[in-house]
Amino acid sequence: MTDSTFLYDDGDIDTNRSANGHLNDLIAQRYSRRQTLRGGLSAMTTAVFGGVLLAGCDDETITSEPVKVSAGSAVATTAGKTVTLQGTANTGAQSIGWVQVSGPSVTLSGTSGTTATFIAPAVSTATPLVFRFTGVGAAGDSATADTTVTVSPATLDFAAVAKNRNDLVTVPAGYTVTVLYRLGDPINASTPAYANDGTDTNFAARAGDHHDGMSFFGLAATGTSRDPAGSTRGLLVLNHENITESYLHARGQTTTGGVRPEAEAIKEIEAHGVSVIEVTRGASAWSYVQASALNRRITPNTPMAFNGPARGHALLRTLYSKEGTQGRGTINNCANGTMPWGTYATAEENWAGYFRRDRGDAAVRIAAGQAKENASLSRYGISEGRAGNYGWTTVTPSDPSSTVFRKWNATAVADAVADGTADFRHEPFQYGWIVEIDPYNPQSTPRKRTALGRMNHEGVEPSRMVAGVRPAFYMGDDAQNEYIYKFVSSTPWSASDANAADRLAVGDKYLDAGTLYVAKFNADGSGQWLALTFGSGPLTSGNATYPFADQADVLINARIAADLLGATPMDRPEWTAVNPANGEMYCTLTNNSSRSPARTDAANPRAYVDPRTDGRSNSAGNVNGHVIRLRENGDTTEAVAFTWDVYAFGSGSDLNKDNINLSGLDDSNDFSSPDGLWFSLPTNVAGQGASPVMWLQTDDGAFTDVTNNQMLAAIPGRVGDGGTKTVNNATPAGTSTATTRVGKAPGATLKRFLVGPKECEITGITSTPDGKALFVNIQHPGENGGPDNITSNWPASQGGSASPGTRPRSATIVITRQDGGLVGI
Repeated sequence: MTDSTFLYDDGDIDTNRSANGHLNDLIAQRYSRRQTLRGGLSAMTTAVFGGVLLAGCDDETITSEPVKVSAGSAVATTAGKTVTLQGTANTGAQSIGWVQVSGPSVTLSGTSGTTATFIAPAVSTATPLVFRFTGVGAAGDSATADTTVTVSPATLDFAAVAKNRNDLVTVPAGYTVTVLYRLGDPINASTPAYANDGTDTNFAARAGDHHDGMSFFGLAATGTSRDPAGSTRGLLVLNHENITESYLHARGQTTTGGVRPEAEAIKEIEAHGVSVIEVTRGASAWSYVQASALNRRITPNTPMAFNGPARGHALLRTLYSKEGTQGRGTINNCANGTMPWGTYATAEENWAGYFRRDRGDAAVRIAAGQAKENASLSRYGISEGRAGNYGWTTVTPSDPSSTVFRKWNATAVADAVADGTADFRHEPFQYGWIVEIDPYNPQSTPRKRTALGRMNHEGVEPSRMVAGVRPAFYMGDDAQNEYIYKFVSSTPWSASDANAADRLAVGDKYLDAGTLYVAKFNADGSGQWLALTFGSGPLTSGNATYPFADQADVLINARIAADLLGATPMDRPEWTAVNPANGEMYCTLTNNSSRSPARTDAANPRAYVDPRTDGRSNSAGNVNGHVIRLRENGDTTEAVAFTWDVYAFGSGSDLNKDNINLSGLDDSNDFSSPDGLWFSLPTNVAGQGASPVMWLQTDDGAFTDVTNNQMLAAIPGRVGDGGTKTVNNATPAGTSTATTRVGKAPGATLKRFLVGPKECEITGITSTPDGKALFVNIQHPGENGGPDNITSNWPASQGGSASPGTRPRSATIVITRQDGGLVGI
């Protein structure tokens, strides 16, 4: 028999010679490489086999997994916050995306991914916004899910900064302070760094002193073109109001035989004026661009042009400008205004003190037939016997033809021609104006806008711009018992002018013709705007107090005209600000030591004794100041009547709530001597909606026994949201009773946001259009010290430590949120 062996064959050999595709080929046909990577093996399986492992053997249709998405849970937030939408999708979704379904429109970022973000919009009440998340499958099938974000009105979302007397700028947790532009910083490549020991020179090419009012003007990403929305690069324009002479020189000011050294005087003069500097946001912080071609200093020696009704008037004629059409310089520039067409307006405030006027000058003017000039000079505080600030007229110039020092001597030369063209008797009339500057054109000549009147101009704030309506510009005259003004242009607003190429020509259009008004406040909460118009009422050539010659004479002597019209004397009108939501105008009344009980009234109702805790004598009057506001009748800038109330009264939280602390301030928001005032810009959420953020800065000496000067943030209400209060006044000068109108107690809608370093003033504020960088000026830190007694080391101390011998410097700071959000909310 023959043996046989049977071997097992499982048939696992390739006998299929057809062209049918493999599984990998099916996947490649049905599923993109990107989605394969997203879904992994399960995605590949689903792509081929659908929702079950295999379809019927005879079914050649291949299906995908049904798309499933989720839009996440509902969210509640407040206006101005960054909101993140987080969606999820299963592997069946080949494409995904977010859209807004309802509610106030917002700009979504990251719409094609699972995560999208937006800034919650300004709202007046809790408002739902609905967003839809959609996933689309490979076969075109889709799924959606909605989520709701409920946005409530903005709040001041920071913990109030405690009062303190530290030598640094204190801001809330979550914010960063960057020092940007300091006294003496060079503004071109050829000027050396500031030594800060009193030896530096050439302040025409350096940052001036006493930084004050300020505006930001956006630039395009490159070049010199204007971009109103630019928030990463721009021009910062700021005033340099005054000087701290003790630190400016090596050993303070010097005088030899009653004569000031020329070099010291030049330094002091050039340290006044205005800076225009380019600033930019880097990867980690803001900085200024030292070598920018747009950088510029405007000083008391810079040529100026006069525009408006007073151009060429006899009172403007001097040895320098025999036609009265040109001027030289601007000085003591305090607050400012940002014009809607892209220019900067600077205000000449305490200019009168710089002028010398010798005894006997009045007699010379009388003999020359100019007797009424004496009344004008007296009303503006230039009395005989004044030496003039800093003694500049005592300098003997190295160039005998130079008049840069002589121009500050307003004394009329007895044997000179009576029209003033041989001396500088009329130089005081060339100051006290609003000056308009085009920051984008370094070659442009600034223009003094005489239609807005002559006074101790604190600033100028434009109204809301409404097409077809004549705009208004609000101003305060910063001195005790002076007035609040508004100028209404003759030209209705045209929106196209906001982006005109010739910006100063637009200024000519709106600022050179119109009506100047002064405010009268009535006890019943009403008020009138009284027109300063030549030939109307007492403003005539026959007036016995002051015989006006023409409209230009009325504007040059606006104070006298306002006196005659019966305007209401106020407690030092300072900054003005307009609420962008409703057009209401706010004005800080910083304080008034001459406000006695007998002179109180409804709009200035307090006269009291303010106690001291540091050994100084108590003060009396309206020591802590207040903020008044008004609403134009019909909510139009063209109105000649208004209603008013007091937004808040400055006071220590511990003072009598019946007669002093009328606004019920507490430890988180008590303040004194309000000065700087500004609303967030309507280009970002902080300045939008029914309740934009208002910023309030202080310049105080009364409360400094408790805290350094400060800045507060507020969300104010509206005129009339409070009620009336009767105030019982008492000082050593007597007693009185006044009834006033007080706004709703601010409570948590007013918070301290910043406290400055020692002996400083907080002043000047602006922001980028996106509201993510806030610029603030710190003026004269350590002002009570000198080379041998340095009382502040700021800004060197901002970093945590500084050499005890480091001199303080006025400086601009930038405040940003560490999370990149909007400042203040």
